[in-house]
Amino acid sequence: MIAQSPIPPNLSSVLGKMPHAIWRASEMAVYKASTLSSGFKELDAELPNEGWPRSSLIELLVQQAGIGEMQLLKPALAAIARSQRIALIQPPHAPNGLTCQSWNLPAERLMWLKAKTTADALWTTEQILKNGSCGAVLLWQANIRAEALRRLNLAAQTTDTYFFLMRPVSAQRDTSPAPLRLALRPARSGINVEIVKRQGPHSDLIHFINLPDMPVSRHNNSTEHDHAHVDLPAPAILATGSNQTILV
Repeated sequence: MIAQSPIPPNLSSVLGKMPHAIWRASEMAVYKASTLSSGFKELDAELPNEGWPRSSLIELLVQQAGIGEMQLLKPALAAIARSQRIALIQPPHAPNGLTCQSWNLPAERLMWLKAKTTADALWTTEQILKNGSCGAVLLWQANIRAEALRRLNLAAQTTDTYFFLMRPVSAQRDTSPAPLRLALRPARSGINVEIVKRQGPHSDLIHFINLPDMPVSRHNNSTEHDHAHVDLPAPAILATGSNQTILV
């Protein structure tokens, strides 16, 4: 006769001692890894553990480069740069040192990498994630295969690094292993954020995040909570060649 382990008479009491053992889709999940506040209370309230998750693939799906995605990340990046380096891989524009300094992102904490091919960029990103040499990694990629996404997601889980992947908002329709996906669209004096995917209840709301340093003139045709129509070319993520350098 094979002995069987007794079944606890009150399973709910056992599970009650393990608050993180069960996650219901109607509830906000609790990340095992630590999180970092985004610097915006209204956004933190929509994120599990109220912040950007570490050791996780975070997708920022942007309507157009330079609509405020970097300003959205500015508080978190400034906090990380106090003690760790930040890798910028394949940004659409070259970083500007003076602007970075004004954002409390010292040049010695930034590592700008421009790969010749997409394969090189993905390989470099994966290696940096695996060796944990940076506190944060930002990767810009217009086209990325599902297999590459899975590899990056697995690499992110093995490190203590914050990993942000910038993709076109059209990728919102594609499946992704990323546990957190946000769609970003321009708005006057800020940016509109849609929660595409999170470990928590589904949300159809559009959250307006006020960005104090965002030039209002760039979105004159928009209302504060409406999607902006952008007629001019998107500004550089790290703008150069102007007296008033901006970082958007």
